[in-house]
Amino acid sequence: MTLSYNYLLFCSLVLSVIISPCIAQTSFRPKALILPVTKDASTLQYLTQINQRTPLVPVKYTLDLGGQFLWVVCLEDYESSSFTSPPCHSAPCSLANAPFCWDCSDSQPRPGCNNNTCNLLPDNTINGISFNGPLSMDVASIQSTNGKNPGRVVSVPKLLFVCADRFHLTDLANGVRGMAGLGRNSISLPSLFSSAFSFPRKFAICLSSSTKANGAVFFGDGPYVMLPGVDVSTSLIHTPLILNPVSTATLLFRPRPSTDYFIGVKSVKINGHVVPLNTSLLSIDKNGVGGTKISTVHPYTVLESSIYEAFVKAFTKELANAPRVESVSPFGACFDSTRIGSTRVGPAVPQIDLVLQSSDVYWRIFGANSMVQVKSNVMCLGFVDGGVNPRTSIVIGGHQLEDNLLQFDLATSRLGFSSSLLFRRTTCSNFNFTSTA
Repeated sequence: MTLSYNYLLFCSLVLSVIISPCIAQTSFRPKALILPVTKDASTLQYLTQINQRTPLVPVKYTLDLGGQFLWVVCLEDYESSSFTSPPCHSAPCSLANAPFCWDCSDSQPRPGCNNNTCNLLPDNTINGISFNGPLSMDVASIQSTNGKNPGRVVSVPKLLFVCADRFHLTDLANGVRGMAGLGRNSISLPSLFSSAFSFPRKFAICLSSSTKANGAVFFGDGPYVMLPGVDVSTSLIHTPLILNPVSTATLLFRPRPSTDYFIGVKSVKINGHVVPLNTSLLSIDKNGVGGTKISTVHPYTVLESSIYEAFVKAFTKELANAPRVESVSPFGACFDSTRIGSTRVGPAVPQIDLVLQSSDVYWRIFGANSMVQVKSNVMCLGFVDGGVNPRTSIVIGGHQLEDNLLQFDLATSRLGFSSSLLFRRTTCSNFNFTSTA
């Protein structure tokens, strides 16, 4: 299920009006853009940095794959000569589907407090708190890429974002000033960047498993080349992206689809054996409940309780050579790691398959993405119990995404995934950020 052609045409026309000045300022049109992504050791959040404002300053964000848009604290300590706030009922407000207008009570207009502005409802998806803030615009710069190296820095003079207050940063990593949303939305970063520079409505994430090396987000099509010269986009497996017709946002004033990315998991296998579970939980019902989504704000995959119990039982049976040991929070199944061998793709444990549109299409999860070393002799299954009746039955979390390339094609509503890059003798930390094309 995809957005209608007419709506997409409208969004493209409006975006061209809003962002086209950046094209007029330079004859260089990048084919793709790139942002480095780091893993925060304390929170396990994935962070990126965008240079914004006039003069430019680096602003750090928590990456939110399903997030609606970019939001940043700017009600205080925000100085920029290029900041503007689009007036209510303007083209940017229409594009953003802003639910209401707002007049700030402060007598002194300033960033985040202007009269006759339109407001949106961004989420802090780490803690589930939603709030309202005015739609805003300012200069941003980002590095281009040819897929092999970083290239020239390009500018977007009127990048849309939403202003927030400092208390909205609760539970975000130290130094972070907001969240960078990559979701299925007309003003998320992938939509804004592809419209600004007229490249394909695609983006890809490649998260590093290391807290000391960068992964990357690519905006635009491949190649996506990792050292030693491996184009990791050449062997992707594809599956449809499913549109949840009911928003998963914390607050909503108008009915609209979810901006999260859902895929159609039909069954789960461990070592080739189907895990017995209630398959009705794998479908999205009329209320938007159930299904499987992909998330960068959950550090580990979260499973509905009955799915989790069946999953752990099946995995433990297949890992009979390694005895269970006392659990270590947040995990429920831990093992004596001295009894587990190693392979090129991580610990020698049962393979996990998320079976998709057919038995021949599956996302295989190897030991590097299924297990977590928590002590010198204890290794835990990196999946957690999400409780009874969660909004989403399976949330594929960050640990399961690391060193996998995921390409999101928004035009065709399709996901391409690589499975573990370790099989190809490379990782997501192997993009060559040190030399310029």
